[in-house]
Amino acid sequence: MRPTATNPRASEWTAPPRDAAALAFHRSLPGYAPTPLVELPGELAQRLGVARVRVKDESDRFGLPAFKVLGASWAANRAITAHLGVPVSATFAELADRAAAARLTLVTATDGNHGRALAYIASRLQLASRIYVAGGLPDSTLQAIRDEGAEVVDTDVVYDEAVRLATDSVGTGELLIQDTAWAGYEDVPGWIVSGYTTLFAEIDAQHPRSPDLVVVPTGVGSLLQAALEHYRAPGRTQRPAVLAVEPSTAACVTASLATGAPISVDTSTPTIMAGLNCGTVSTLAWPAVRAGLDAAVGVTDEETRAALSTLAAAGLHAGPCGAASLAGLQAAPLPLKPTDDVVLVSTEGVAANRR
Repeated sequence: MRPTATNPRASEWTAPPRDAAALAFHRSLPGYAPTPLVELPGELAQRLGVARVRVKDESDRFGLPAFKVLGASWAANRAITAHLGVPVSATFAELADRAAAARLTLVTATDGNHGRALAYIASRLQLASRIYVAGGLPDSTLQAIRDEGAEVVDTDVVYDEAVRLATDSVGTGELLIQDTAWAGYEDVPGWIVSGYTTLFAEIDAQHPRSPDLVVVPTGVGSLLQAALEHYRAPGRTQRPAVLAVEPSTAACVTASLATGAPISVDTSTPTIMAGLNCGTVSTLAWPAVRAGLDAAVGVTDEETRAALSTLAAAGLHAGPCGAASLAGLQAAPLPLKPTDDVVLVSTEGVAANRR
């Protein structure tokens, strides 16, 4: 049975104000450019029962095949400057000057994309990084992280346990930059969420009007939180519906929304959407999910493979986590109208399928 959940009052919720400085900081990073918003063929939109479908294509963000560097870079800025007791760096060049003498090591756990993004940022700040990777990842994923200059610790455990190992390892002169929150660890994940809002600010600038529906692939919920807080921001009049998409075998957000309380789920069943194979909602994301998420749905690997083929035929070579958004739209537990304008967030390229 397909996991689904809805909240008909979600659009009534207003998010708390969030720091908007990340966008200017990202624009200062060497090589910054907005990722494309690509319209899919009209006949595909018609088959889906909507007017238009656009894809926010995150397959090449600073040369990395996923969006994660937005959160990793801004959180690194905030964490390093807080550690040094100096104001937040306005530009990447200013941060690099400050970090050069810090001799810090940045630490995280990952299913691939976040860890590689943090390693990328650390190398460009001339800092060390240590990345704990969940079990079952291909050698190519581990090598991609090593190629960014990181020390890789292959844990051979599920993601949630890898996070515990990384957290317990942190010593003097080391900073944990983790993209999920728990009681007592919420500042850094909050900064990561603030970094992700750049993606949605770019959509605002690229879209001729606000979309009617935004579909977000979801793991622990950090990117989803960024979407909800962006589209439910104080004073925003155009409030699209937001749909979260998860693997049917790891639908912790869907289960939590359905019951009204955080639910952890077993993630031991493999899925091609490995970056979404997360069993516990971030404690920081949960209040926004509970109050502001319109709907959530689980999709199967078979449905995601079909979505991969559909996107490839349209010239978009998404990875499985990115294609999950199209699979979720096809299974949406929300009524779709023939006038709807939909944005799918494709979180990764074909070269990546890890968190």
